Formats: sequence, structure tokens, C-alpha cells
Amino acid sequence: MKQIPNIFTLLNLVFGCLAIIVTLQNGIGIGVGPQGEYLVDLPERIWLAPAFIAAAAVIDFLDGFVARLMGASSEMGKQLDSLADVVSFGAAPGFILYQFLRLSLAKETNGIEASMGWLLPALLVPCAAAYRLARFNIDTSQHYGFKGVPVPAVGLVVASLPLIYWHTNSTGIYELLLDKWVLYGVILLLSWLMVSTLPLMAFKFKDYSLKNNFPKYLLLVLAIIAFLLLKWAAMPVIFLAYILVSLLFKSKTE
Repeated sequence: MKQIPNIFTLLNLVFGCLAIIVTLQNGIGIGVGPQGEYLVDLPERIWLAPAFIAAAAVIDFLDGFVARLMGASSEMGKQLDSLADVVSFGAAPGFILYQFLRLSLAKETNGIEASMGWLLPALLVPCAAAYRLARFNIDTSQHYGFKGVPVPAVGLVVASLPLIYWHTNSTGIYELLLDKWVLYGVILLLSWLMVSTLPLMAFKFKDYSLKNNFPKYLLLVLAIIAFLLLKWAAMPVIFLAYILVSLLFKSKTE
């Protein structure tokens, strides 16, 4: 019975691996338009990657809940959880960004022959995730607040990019997602946020009073409004709102 929470954690890892598989499967489709321009698109199976990463996030929440419910929390479970998170919310999002960089380069003249060195910055995300999780495991002070952005939050915001790409009606957003310099900026920002020591709130409740949990309830309301107005594009907005609300109410996040 004590291994049941660990089985949940391993299921998190399985979903992360599946996200990587569908992200890299089939490669990028490349064609030539009527005026000789390159026409490129991401593989259709990458659509499944956000679903698998979201499933991993649900399991990541449930394994802790199940462990507490069964009184089966353990140091091994803590370490296993971090190892699974590196894959599901570090490596899998890193490969999504890798594919977006490939797509961005393929649009450029001779971009198809571009050096792999242009793609390697995507690996900063899983590296930063691993560092963030290792530091978390040896820090005993992060109970009701975090130092640096949690790795699952980064994983979910990157997972939203393929959905935004295919569902946006905005040419501006579409072009931003296909700009390699914007993607490099996103990679650097997300990596820095994970390894930083910014005081950010955790969604753990000592009680459910409005007074003691106002920042959490505020973020929840903002998230609902953002989803209603922006659909999939709400995820990056919610991510930024999470950071801003945490910093504005710093005293309540520690």
C-alpha cells in the first residue's frame, strides 16, 4: 500500500515521456509556396503534448494528496517526484521549444541547413528545472511559499504554446511564436525564473479564510477571467499574474 503514491508519481513520468514522444514524432512538414517561399508546420501529433503534460500535472498533485491520505509520505517519494517532474515539466517543455525553434529557423533562407547550435538553447529549460528541483529538495523552508518559479508552472505555460499557435487569430501572436529571438528570450526568462530566489506563493492553505488567502483567491479570479477572454492564450497571462501577485503580496507568500 505504501507504494501506491510512488505508482502515481511514475505515472507522472510516463505522461512526460509520452509528451516527448509526440513532440518529436514525424518532424516538421516543409513545402514550397507558389512564390518559392518555404511553408512549414509543426507535426500534428504535438497537439497531444499539452494534454499529456496537463495529465502529468494532475497526477503530480494527486500523488502528494494520496501520500498524505495514506500516511505514506517518504523521502524516496520526494526524490522520485522530483525526478518525474524533471521529465514532465522540464524535458518535455524543452523539446516543445526545440520544435518551435526548428519551425522558426525553417522559415528563414537556408534555415533548413542551420546549425544545431541554434536549437541547443532549448535545453536550458530542462537544465534549469533540474537545478530548481534539486535545490527545492534540500531546502526545508519552502512549505507555504516557493523560492523561484515552480517547475510545473513553467511546464504548463510552455505546453500552452502549441495550442495558442493553432488557435490564434492574431497574426501578431503567430509571428511572435515563430520569431527565434522571442523564443530565446522566453527560454532565458523561464530558466532564470526557475533558478531565481523570487518569493512566490504556493497553493497550500493553512485555512480557507479570505483574509489569510486573499492573493490565492485573487489569482483564481484573474485566471477565470483570463480563460473566458483569451482561451488558450490565457496561460502566459496567468503565469505572469502569478508572479506579479506573489511579489505584490510578498508577506503572505512566505
